[in-house]
This record gives sequence, C-alpha cells and structure tokens, in this order.
Amino acid sequence: MTYQYPDAVLMVFCKAPIAGEVKTRLLTQLTPEQARQIHIELTERTLQWVTQNSLCPVQLWCMPSTDHAFFTALAQAYPVILQQQQGLDLGERMHNAFCLGLDSYSRALLIGCDCPSLTEQDLEETLTALNQPQCCVLGPAEDGGYVLIGLNQPHYELFNHMPWGTALVFERTYTRIQQNNLGCHLLKQQWDVDTPKDLARYRGT
Repeated sequence: MTYQYPDAVLMVFCKAPIAGEVKTRLLTQLTPEQARQIHIELTERTLQWVTQNSLCPVQLWCMPSTDHAFFTALAQAYPVILQQQQGLDLGERMHNAFCLGLDSYSRALLIGCDCPSLTEQDLEETLTALNQPQCCVLGPAEDGGYVLIGLNQPHYELFNHMPWGTALVFERTYTRIQQNNLGCHLLKQQWDVDTPKDLARYRGT
C-alpha cells in the first residue's frame, strides 16, 4: 500500500468492548450493552475515516489483548496492524506505544476512538507540524484533556504521574512541554463522547 506519509504512524488506542467496562459515564442513561454498542460504533467510525485515504500506516493498540474477537475482526475489515498495550497505567501504555512507534517511524500520533470532531485535516496538520525538531502536537479537548498527541521523539515526562481522566491533563501536559523547552503546536479545540450530553451532540452531527 502506498501512503501519503510513509514515515509516520497513527496509533489508535482502544479497549475491548466488554459491557460495563467501556463508556461507563454513559451508564447513567444507557444499559451496559447500549454503552458497549456505542463504543463499537465509535471505534468502527474512527478506523473507517483514518484508513480511507491511505494517509499513513495505522496501528490499533488493543487493551487488554489483541486476541479479542473484536480486534481480530477489525484487522480483517480495515488495513490496521494490531499492537498490545503494555503498562500499568494509561501514561505508561502511551509512552511505550510512542517508544515502539518512533523506533520504526520518524513521526507518531496517538488518538483514542471516541472523538467525532477530529478530521483528516487535523491529522495532516499534525504531521506537518512534526517536521519541526523537538516538536509536540496536542489536540485540546473541551473537558480539559486532549484527544490527540503527536511526537517525533519519546518524552516520558509527558506521561509520568499525570492525573488521567481529570480536567487537568491538557494543562499539566502543556506545562511540562514548556518546562522541557519543547515546541508545541496546538490543534483547534475538540470534543469526545464521554457523557450523555456528548452522545446527544454526536447523534446530532
């Protein structure tokens, strides 16, 4: 396959669709099975748009195991390579993914599978920015986190002891980027599907 950016890799983090373990903040209004179906829908939507124009190689980073039938089916349906998430917390798993990705590619970007506002233009903007040495790219989220991070070198300090799942993640990450004298390119603010209000917004798009 011929890619527009063969020296870059897009890493998509995804959990296996186990009822009661995915999209748990939707459970105030949905059943565990309904929330599971939303997770599946968002994941397939993400893989469809990130692979449709052969922008760059795509890896699906699986949790807890690449052996889950959901991931096996996705690898057959989409041009993605399955990888196993490794680490005790999200930060460690993300850092390990970047280490492996940047061992083979000169630029790497990581997203989740629940951000309908991201576009292919955002990915291209990220890849262009990562041509600058010592540069990081962040896609800030309305809830205080981020939906995308791009690096051209591993930076453990951006992932260690981070208050994941809180409204402080973007601010803390941006501060650490500045403290380490790294360049930072910010995408436009994004939103993801976490709460019933987010789901209603997604359904309206």
